Amino acid sequence: MTDAVAEVRKAPINTPAAIMFSISTGLALSLLPWYAWTHHLGAGPWIFFAFTMWATGLSITAGYHRLWSHRAYEAHWTLRLFYMLFGAMSLQNSTLIWASMHRVHHKNVDHIDDDPYSIKRGFWYAHMGWMLRNYPSSKLDFANARDLEQDPIVAFQHRHYLGLALGMNIAFPLLVGAAFGDPWGFLLIGGLLRLVINHHLTFFINSLAHYWGRRPYTTENTARDNDLVALFTYGEGYHNFHHLFQWDYRNGVRWWQFDPTKWWIAGWSSVGVTRGLKRVPEFKIQRAMLQRQFERAQEKLRACTHPGRLAELQKLLEHELEAFSVTLNEWKKLQAERIEAARKQIAGQWEHSEARRRFRVLEQSLRLQRRRVRLLRLQTA
Repeated sequence: MTDAVAEVRKAPINTPAAIMFSISTGLALSLLPWYAWTHHLGAGPWIFFAFTMWATGLSITAGYHRLWSHRAYEAHWTLRLFYMLFGAMSLQNSTLIWASMHRVHHKNVDHIDDDPYSIKRGFWYAHMGWMLRNYPSSKLDFANARDLEQDPIVAFQHRHYLGLALGMNIAFPLLVGAAFGDPWGFLLIGGLLRLVINHHLTFFINSLAHYWGRRPYTTENTARDNDLVALFTYGEGYHNFHHLFQWDYRNGVRWWQFDPTKWWIAGWSSVGVTRGLKRVPEFKIQRAMLQRQFERAQEKLRACTHPGRLAELQKLLEHELEAFSVTLNEWKKLQAERIEAARKQIAGQWEHSEARRRFRVLEQSLRLQRRRVRLLRLQTA
């Protein structure tokens, strides 16, 4: 029996979490259907449901995750206050706890003992099993979140989390519902139903997005790009990209990828509410994708059984690898020039120099080479 399996059997039950999930799920399966059958539900509770789904979902993805966990951008205090309140309504713990544990996940991703929600322990464990027991991997240590402890909004929410969570999940729906003449309908639909659905959609990022999907950027971890998960999690499903480039404010890096969180952050930047949006240089993205194409081409070649064809394709692949090496060396040279320009405080001149154009040429060369390697890989079929 492995240490991890023994730990699963011995870890004490996390009583608050077990009670919360049991009550919310039980009421959603019993009280909610009864109420819907015996009472008329107008449009109001469903509109409130849509609003709270959107507000709590974005508060997790744009707030807890991309703002506070990864510092991918900066936000005005009014937007951070919005995230704080509706993040508490999501009932996924305080920002400080959530972000600290998420940073541990990225640092130790897939490690069976140190990743708090490692998929290596199974789909159920990564989805929500890790929250039902007090595992050593989930032990709180805010040494990795000193920056968040200095944020007054984060600190306030952490100190008053229980009151905020109860107020946002019970008092808020009841008050809004009372104003529209249906407090219990608003509580059950916009409070209870929203909570259960939002929980599991968020949990799919830790489970399904590490289990099913594409890996176009890296195979060094289990994270996948999954369009279906992205559709229901405000763009968080592009997880393979995210685990390689976690500090980018985007998860769906291509214009056509469904990432409402990215659009939300970028939209607020146009009026100054968000700023300092971090983006991975396009060259690094193309480099990662091309390296994956090389890996896949090499896998195909190893399976090729035609000696003559194999020798020809290996020669072509070696030529592409040499060209890739030349491009990387040129990029490193340009990076050194850029750093030197910054040191001499002439970065503005550099940005408008011939070197800038050469950067774009290198990016385009990687795009073209990626297509060539892909065609090479297809020829081995």
